[in-house]
Amino acid sequence: MTAGIKQAARPVTAAAVLELLPARPRLLALGEPTHGEDVLLDVRNDLFRQLAEQEGYRTIAIESDCVLGLLVDDYVTSGTGTLDEVMERGFSHGFGASAANRELVRWMRAYNEGRPASGQVRFAGVDGQLETAGAASPRQALTALHGYLASWVDADLLPCSAETLDRLLGADDRWTEPAAMRDPAASVGRTPEARELRLLADDLVALLDTQLPHLAAASTRDSLDRTRLHGRSAVGLLRYHSAMADPSPDRFARLAGLRDALMAANLLAVLERGPAFAHAHNAHLQRPRSSMRMGGRLLEWWSAGAIVHAHLGEQYAFLATALGTLRHHGVDAPPPDTVEGLLYALPEDRTLIGSRRLAAALDEPAPRVSPYYGYAPLDPAHLTAIDGVVFVKDSPRR
Repeated sequence: MTAGIKQAARPVTAAAVLELLPARPRLLALGEPTHGEDVLLDVRNDLFRQLAEQEGYRTIAIESDCVLGLLVDDYVTSGTGTLDEVMERGFSHGFGASAANRELVRWMRAYNEGRPASGQVRFAGVDGQLETAGAASPRQALTALHGYLASWVDADLLPCSAETLDRLLGADDRWTEPAAMRDPAASVGRTPEARELRLLADDLVALLDTQLPHLAAASTRDSLDRTRLHGRSAVGLLRYHSAMADPSPDRFARLAGLRDALMAANLLAVLERGPAFAHAHNAHLQRPRSSMRMGGRLLEWWSAGAIVHAHLGEQYAFLATALGTLRHHGVDAPPPDTVEGLLYALPEDRTLIGSRRLAAALDEPAPRVSPYYGYAPLDPAHLTAIDGVVFVKDSPRR
């Protein structure tokens, strides 16, 4: 088996990835099994550079706040702000502290310097305005949506005033209350004000859609795209807050599903600019249902990748990253009868292999068990639903 796997292994290059696939994808997605490891982001950066320089891919979309990501895109396309500022303010989940993310942004700005807009690379965050401990106030997205429409359409077409939105929103800390993640009663997501805001957000997005021909002619493509993003974010946040107030046992599964549905909508919107490269956790990009255990319950939902695949078919491709060791989190060399263990026997530090070829070469590999909750080993049952596996042998101790 090891000889067959060694024969099928390829270097991790854009050319090798595209040769592996049955068709050139509009969206090529690379997953990771854990967050916070720069060695995995270095692989991502190398692939995106090659995809941009050699294959015409123009956007990288990552698992970070979609609204904050606009600051990063402004910097890489026009030099607005400084590198330090966008690393501090343009990423969520602490991802701005990553040296590899900083190098990505630095390279994108250098690549774009002096190029026309049509030849520039773009940055997109595709996650909702969500953190582990809660969700943002919808104020930023709603007021940006309303403000754009107020600038370009007749006032009598607007469903409400800016003052009405401000009154209904109230204090932002009502929305960001950390206790609401665990206690539905602490959420404001189903108050009368929140219900009215959901209706108004829907009306504002509908107005954006019905006035699209006028808006496309009167304003710029970028400002319209950003407003559509604010509309998706506002509606998505209000749905998410409503689900946070749901006391049913399926609450967390619904929250996970709503988050991934918003990610999928953002990914599909990115594709309107052309072929794109996405990077997020494997669980957000895989085709099979995602799952996790919480409080003794198995939660299941469809990932962003599964939703996008339902839209795009073969124009969506997914590479899962598997990792050998993560020793600073207690993840030592993998058992030899696991997928990771068989790949760990290969001499290269980084390897690309077709997952179906890998599945055919393996005789019922054992699932790997991780001692660290933040690392999710590759599920052998998913191999036939993955287009390729990128294997990274070791994540060095920090």
